Amino acid sequence: MSNIENLTEKDFADKIAEGKHLVDFWATWCGPCVMMAPILETFDAGNKMGIDVKKVDVDENQHLAAQYNVSSIPTMILFENGKEVKRIVGAMPLHVLEGQLA
Repeated sequence: MSNIENLTEKDFADKIAEGKHLVDFWATWCGPCVMMAPILETFDAGNKMGIDVKKVDVDENQHLAAQYNVSSIPTMILFENGKEVKRIVGAMPLHVLEGQLA
């Protein structure tokens, strides 16, 4: 069972307004997105960086994907206090993800 919260267009801004959040823009039909799911679960459970992982289904939240110019998935955007500070595109192993966020 996943502890990663799914965000929608209605709650997105409120949920990322404070703190650090890595938001995974993904879709159910996307193979690399499916490959990233357990990696993100592991990262969320064990990271010491104070980063909370969230997910946005681009099919259900097309306006959010457009607002953040997500043209390729998976795209993971790190937000700090509601502002984009880093963008990571594509599937990768856990150690590479951690290195990108360090």
